[in-house]
Amino acid sequence: MRVSVLGGGIAGLTTALAFARQGASVRVFERAPALTEVGAGLQVTPNAGRVLEKLGVWQRLCATGVRAKAVLPCDGATGRVLMRLDLSEQEPGYLFLHRAELIDVLADACRSAGVEIILGRNTVQGDCDLRVGADGLRSETRATLNGQADPFFTGQVAWRAIVSADAPAEARIWMLPGGHVVTYPLSGGRLNIVAVQERAEWAEEGWNHTDDPANLRAAFTHGARELRGILDLVTEVGIWGLFRHPVAQNWVGDAVAIVGDAAHPTLPFLAQGANLAIEDAYALARAVNDGGVRDGLHAYQTLRKPRVTRAIAAANANAQNYHLKGVRRSLSHFVLRGIGAAAPGAFLQRMSWLYDHDVTR
Repeated sequence: MRVSVLGGGIAGLTTALAFARQGASVRVFERAPALTEVGAGLQVTPNAGRVLEKLGVWQRLCATGVRAKAVLPCDGATGRVLMRLDLSEQEPGYLFLHRAELIDVLADACRSAGVEIILGRNTVQGDCDLRVGADGLRSETRATLNGQADPFFTGQVAWRAIVSADAPAEARIWMLPGGHVVTYPLSGGRLNIVAVQERAEWAEEGWNHTDDPANLRAAFTHGARELRGILDLVTEVGIWGLFRHPVAQNWVGDAVAIVGDAAHPTLPFLAQGANLAIEDAYALARAVNDGGVRDGLHAYQTLRKPRVTRAIAAANANAQNYHLKGVRRSLSHFVLRGIGAAAPGAFLQRMSWLYDHDVTR
């Protein structure tokens, strides 16, 4: 089978590797002149880890990233930890990685598997049996299958930055009225920062817009001293507006499919954007391998759409839960402390539908 993939990001390279592992002849077309990944860190959760393990790259990623031990939701105004979500028993693991590290590992594995990566091309060229659009938020492949759909501004903007700082292998969610900050370590003594603020003034969508670090610090002057100290370390920061895109109605067409952000852009409140794209990639390759192009594409959409829709709904809910104010905020924190004290494993059990899912089975 000849498969052409448009887009050399995480979704595209994972798709290419998944098809190559099944014996397909694969070409990746990437518009950029080099496989580079702007931005910062990501969290690879166990549901995606199982795919990466099956594709033979998990051990290298474990050697590259930071194995997460816990997630700590905390009161961002005081710094008080509300509960501890223990990740040490998650299998195959929960990793903190820089996006560029994941891209490098996937690209090396693709080339070793015989995938041809063609740079500087923004369209698929040549004949193929299947074309996969992994072309991101502004996917032309999605538009071909569904027409244009305008996203709407959520009333939130996000900053992201990396600073030099030593930190334990934990993710902290600093929850504040009208905003929150997530921090977690990356390899090499670095700390990844993602900060979100509710506001009417919108910023452009996309990850390549820069901002003055003073604006980031001004947005969180009501944060705990420890949090403000972290933000004081920021010297370069990117900003982007958070826009909500509908899940695509049609993921497949005549010998064409879309994966990742092209099919279902997600808000960054569940750390699942890259993870769902990795699941998509494996599910698509397996469905086509098992059922052929026509039936396999139908099976892929049928399998993936309900799960992705549920994950996006959970992310949207977190956007509200992280930013509570007044009495609702106090009550929520009281409940979290109670759960953390009485049943520390209960929250992760509630998330089993997400983390325990194994698309490779």
